Amino acid sequence: MRKQAATSSHPKRHRQSRGLVNGALLLSFAALIAKVLSAFYRIPLQNLVGNTGFYVYQQVYPLYGIAMTFALSGLPVFISKLIAEIDEVAVRRQVAKRVLSILAVFSGCLFGLLFFGAPVIATAMGDRGLIPLIQVVSGMALFMPGLAVGRGFAQGLFDMRPTAISQVVEQVLRVAIIIVVAWLAASQHWIVYRMGAWAMSGALFGAVAALIVFVPFYQQLFGQQDQAVLSKDYDWLVLARRLLREGGTICLFAAVVLLLQLVDSFTVKRGLVSAGMTQAGAKSLKGVYDRAQPLIQLGLVVATSFSATLLPTLSAALNGRREKAVQTTLTTLIHVSVALSVTATAGLIVLMPMINLVLFGSMTGSMALAIYCLSIVFASLISTYNSILQSMNQYRLSLTALLAGVLAKALFNYQAVVSFGINGASWMTVISLFVMLVVIWLGSPAEMREALTGGRFVRKLGLATMVMAVITGFIANQLQVSLGPGRIAAILVTLVGVIVGVITFVGMALWTRLFSTREWLTLPGGKRLLKIMVQFENN
Repeated sequence: MRKQAATSSHPKRHRQSRGLVNGALLLSFAALIAKVLSAFYRIPLQNLVGNTGFYVYQQVYPLYGIAMTFALSGLPVFISKLIAEIDEVAVRRQVAKRVLSILAVFSGCLFGLLFFGAPVIATAMGDRGLIPLIQVVSGMALFMPGLAVGRGFAQGLFDMRPTAISQVVEQVLRVAIIIVVAWLAASQHWIVYRMGAWAMSGALFGAVAALIVFVPFYQQLFGQQDQAVLSKDYDWLVLARRLLREGGTICLFAAVVLLLQLVDSFTVKRGLVSAGMTQAGAKSLKGVYDRAQPLIQLGLVVATSFSATLLPTLSAALNGRREKAVQTTLTTLIHVSVALSVTATAGLIVLMPMINLVLFGSMTGSMALAIYCLSIVFASLISTYNSILQSMNQYRLSLTALLAGVLAKALFNYQAVVSFGINGASWMTVISLFVMLVVIWLGSPAEMREALTGGRFVRKLGLATMVMAVITGFIANQLQVSLGPGRIAAILVTLVGVIVGVITFVGMALWTRLFSTREWLTLPGGKRLLKIMVQFENN
């Protein structure tokens, strides 16, 4: 009888496991779409409104980005874990209502702080023209509880569709409004601050559209009169503490790059003015510096999108206490993340002047952008290590690393800008991320360190990347000399450079046996490349 029951329960567990993996892949795909949209719209925005207009938008963007990180990826992760640990339907709804109430109080306070504190914040940024933009962004705080609880509750039941749909709908509508506003601003000659305020309003329209997706959920949540008795584990104070400790850590680490950008908003423009630049010149150069943001986002998308699909496998191995599977998945996760981030960084640095010209119309600030691109390597490694630590329910180390890195940026960024201009700000971002990585590295379990340092992976990766960079740089330079200056020529040089870089790196990776068979299969087209390699060796 027991054997029959066990046998009958096996298909059910299999379906749940398959549903969880499919849901994770759906969520990863939606996140990829959102990230790509979020990176690409900045390019036409900068081309339409110029460096100063881009500066105005980017000064306030980190405030929006942090709020959306809380509502989209930070708090929903914590809430989903909270809901998943509860078996009774009535208790789930009661807990969800309490979390919603706690977040509503927090969001109300945050809205008041941003809306009424906008003059103080804008003054601290060195530009009081930003006041209306900050006040528009403050409205995002009011949508955060509804979005976070709706997404978190659905994910806790392993239903990723509402989160995926709301994420894509929000980004598509927001980006569409921003591009339309930028076109109107350019054609109607709006002042840059009016353009910025209307562009930021796209976030509010996007949030409303995303919240509409969860209307059926809230109708069900508040349409039921539950009389469930909650245990002490779900007291108001206990939930608030867990939201602050666990949820807060997840949120802050998800917004690590945005926190560093927020420090830039308060220090770069002011530092440039202190160094002797005019207000107009400082705003324009800060806009040039902000060109790095879409490049970094695209680099991180490449570096983390494929490795993120391995996290459910790692969590399953950890829950099953299968040590060999844990180590294998850890190694694959870290190798893929490091290799993709190092390759993307090297390619961006080698081709930076051409990429800058192609995307933004000039080569101004190429050195600062190339330096900034080094942060892709550290940011992707930090993201990967933090995801692993979260799978192990370790939060304190991540929080310590985050505080150390942000503190380093906050303490030294202003003086670095005064002394070295926007190059100094780029170096401080890289150094701050390096500080975070070192803290995580020193405090992480031995198996996480061995996943990177074990074997000859680092040496092989260094050789493959160096050969790729030299060959790509040489061909790009020769082609640039032949074609001459101009944006059209730069497009051709960039396309050829990317193709040459990819082919060279893949060839070197196969020749040096950089990846294991399992790691190749994780990458797109990896199975086909392995077949080619086997055929070549047999011949």
